[in-house]
Amino acid sequence: MSERLTHIDEHGAARMVDVGGKDVSRRRAVARGQVHMGPEALRLVAEGSKKGDVLQVARIAGIQGAKRTSDLIPLCHPLPLDSVLVDLRLDEEAGCVVVTATAATSGRTGVEMEALTAVSVACLTVYDMVKAVDKSMVIDQVLLLEKEGGRSGRWTRGTSP
Repeated sequence: MSERLTHIDEHGAARMVDVGGKDVSRRRAVARGQVHMGPEALRLVAEGSKKGDVLQVARIAGIQGAKRTSDLIPLCHPLPLDSVLVDLRLDEEAGCVVVTATAATSGRTGVEMEALTAVSVACLTVYDMVKAVDKSMVIDQVLLLEKEGGRSGRWTRGTSP
């Protein structure tokens, strides 16, 4: 792990990290998030709504979000994504929609931000489509589960840095 913030230069100014000297490698990241809602809202998501299939719309939104990450996060590099997979499933016991996104590229920098953006946008889309029924929804646990590639190799949540 780095001992400093890589997006801040020696004078304290924000900067885009120079990745030009890094080797191209296969990079992959997996992120997850949840949208908690009441049982009636969850039932309607399972059945579909007047706005369409909530989970399908959120899946497409998540993929679009990953593709637009560098437009949303100022210091992110635009990346040629090889793939973005967004999975949404209902967890009735926990009362939520669980969103998992996997982003992959062959490049000089990782795709953690793309996976996290895909999850965030998909969660926000679920919220948007369901808010008329349940305004008390909570989006939480948006986090990186794993990443691989580059100098730092493989990292999995719950393992040492």
